[in-house]
Amino acid sequence: MAMSQRATAILATRLIALIATLIAAVVMASSHEKGSIFGAISYEAKYSDTPAFKYFVIANVVVTIYGFLVLFLPSESQLWRLVLVFDLVLTMLLVSSISAALAIAQVGKKGNSHAGWLPVCNQIPKYCSQTTAALVAGFVGLVVYFLLVCYSIHRDLDPFLVRKN
Repeated sequence: MAMSQRATAILATRLIALIATLIAAVVMASSHEKGSIFGAISYEAKYSDTPAFKYFVIANVVVTIYGFLVLFLPSESQLWRLVLVFDLVLTMLLVSSISAALAIAQVGKKGNSHAGWLPVCNQIPKYCSQTTAALVAGFVGLVVYFLLVCYSIHRDLDPFLVRKN
């Protein structure tokens, strides 16, 4: 693959990751719905009510800003080895934020009979749908960043020792 084609492919991949993490943050941050329990007690479900969802939004915003800044790095810069380290750290940040948010979303959807927590997605289906969409977008961003890390390791570190010096 020619160098310009490779750079274009990496740019496109980074744009996909940027868009996915941006969508994940925006969809989760805009998720809210009012519901009621037994028709008597009303409440509003928002992402900011749950620390795991706040962490998910903050992590995706951080990764989105980083992804935007990396787009302006020249392809022949020596900083790409440092980008590999940041890609790896931010991929781990995405893994932890998605894991935390997914655990809370699972409790919201299925409940926990041992703890006495009832499922709430029947009362607030729009909120649960938005949360699910945000998690899917976040997972897409995670997969793309994982692929970028794998490619960068192969390009910069040559783990299989196939380059001849």
